[in-house]
Amino acid sequence: MLRDAVLWIAEHPGLFLKAVDTHLKLSGAALAIAAALALPLGLALGRFPRAAFAAINAAGALRSVPSLAILALALPFLGIGFAPSLVALVILAVPPILINAVVGTREVDADVVDAARGMGMTALEIALRIEMPLAAPVMFAGLRTAAVQVIAGATLATFIGGGGLGDFIATGIAIMDFSRLLVGAVPIALLAMATELGLSGVERRLFGERRAG
Repeated sequence: MLRDAVLWIAEHPGLFLKAVDTHLKLSGAALAIAAALALPLGLALGRFPRAAFAAINAAGALRSVPSLAILALALPFLGIGFAPSLVALVILAVPPILINAVVGTREVDADVVDAARGMGMTALEIALRIEMPLAAPVMFAGLRTAAVQVIAGATLATFIGGGGLGDFIATGIAIMDFSRLLVGAVPIALLAMATELGLSGVERRLFGERRAG
């Protein structure tokens, strides 16, 4: 079956590459938007214990909602296509990023923040020059988790017309063609593993020495 899947890709390179392109664009855009929303919010809420507790619990509850349910909820309001799939994936990506941003900010030594405040630094300067760099390893771990989840979750975008590699899986199931199913399933698995390994390597390169110290 895997051989048949490879042969199908060789015969239809345009369709395959278009699906890969859509899958990557959908995943990349969702991760970027989620990071732009969740990182500043997590950094702001992490300073206040009650707000941090509420944010972590709310994000945890949202994280427990199945990906397909999120897509189904987006359908009546946004219709079908790329946009509703993007919104659903952003919702999927926000919780791990937000949780890690809050936790990372909470772990910053309060004495360091107080010292910076005593030196006359503004709240924005403290956030950008003290809290964010110190919380960066934990924040990056949240981004890594979200990236893998989004690549996997983008598979389900096919059910609301979002396109991507999930189209091949849905088609393969519909016509009982398992080689066509593998055309989508294998690349998705490889993308998820490559993302995990690649971002883990970046994480070790950026923060390994700091943690070791």
